[in-house]
Amino acid sequence: MYNWEIMQSLVSFITDRDGIADKQALTKQVQSAFGLTKDRSVYYCRDFAIRFCTANSRSFSNTVLSLSALQKYDRTPFVVCLVTPCKNYIMLANTTFLRKISHSSQELRIDNIKGSFNGSDIMRDFEGVYNEPNNFEYLFTSHENYTFTENLARLVEATNNIQPTGKRFAPTMKQISCIMRSVERAIDFLGSEDYDILNDDLQARVNAVASEIAIAAFIDNVNLRGRIIEYLITSADDLRSVLIDALHTGRPLPEIYTADKLGDYERNFEDFYTETDIKTKVLFLSSNPKGYNIDKLLSFLATERSVYLIYVVAIDEHKHISTRLCSMYNHQVLNGTRIIKHWAGRNSRGVTQYDGNALESTIFDFDNSIDTYKAKNFIRCCIDEA
Repeated sequence: MYNWEIMQSLVSFITDRDGIADKQALTKQVQSAFGLTKDRSVYYCRDFAIRFCTANSRSFSNTVLSLSALQKYDRTPFVVCLVTPCKNYIMLANTTFLRKISHSSQELRIDNIKGSFNGSDIMRDFEGVYNEPNNFEYLFTSHENYTFTENLARLVEATNNIQPTGKRFAPTMKQISCIMRSVERAIDFLGSEDYDILNDDLQARVNAVASEIAIAAFIDNVNLRGRIIEYLITSADDLRSVLIDALHTGRPLPEIYTADKLGDYERNFEDFYTETDIKTKVLFLSSNPKGYNIDKLLSFLATERSVYLIYVVAIDEHKHISTRLCSMYNHQVLNGTRIIKHWAGRNSRGVTQYDGNALESTIFDFDNSIDTYKAKNFIRCCIDEA
């Protein structure tokens, strides 16, 4: 979870001391001001961890930290402060923002976390967003979408130049035509009785577990929170009963495994075959939820009758729940959809990420329209993505 006030205070404290040119002196001052605990070269508290480095310029290739040490702090903002003669540079170095592992990484594998990252391995921009304090909240809420294990797999591939195992979807001309028609199918579905049937179905499922959703909304771990709410809405097995009991009693939560599929809930109608992805938006927290894998989306849309939907479940600070079933092409959703290329691997078109504010706007100021030209241009760009 991103603590905006604490992070702003940290940034201001460090930038106010530009020109200190003394790493040890700055380290002591920051540690004292924020009550940080020292763990070898890392200083940390509940809201962030920080590593101080020094160099003559902003470009530095010094070894920063081992990947195994970073793993302990990857769920909070991990800040690198580079002390130079004139300025203190601050950047995030969570695993999402690492290109690869450079130092002593020959034995790095999924089951063998070895090696360290250098300053040159830290991305200075993330998909066009500069890695600097003004963007830290957006960057960290983007990082929260990915587990350490997911980022580890990417880093192993990038570090060892491993041939990717994923298969890029290669549609035929007939399939491309079907994909392009998905815009008209979405418009037809939104105006049909089937939309009302699906919306009522999902709303009834939410109503049945509303109190549990409200409890789960306060779970700090973004990925766990999302999986729990998706499971509560879509499942009706014994594990759900155990999960509901754990949420109410405070007992340990059971292990929840959700299939890595395109959507969370599928329903087949006579004229439409729908996949719905459930997206949780906690209105009092910043978030930019993970979207869909583009290759999986295209493979689905290449089938006749296919319609891809997003079901936004929003919870406010009073535990009130609001929902909205919308198309991926609704203009608010589409305008808030960003393609993330670097994370998904070399043999993939990438994944998408939603702007949390755009999802919020579908709840309170929904525009049901679809701009056909923009929608077709977007899906064509997805097909052509290099």
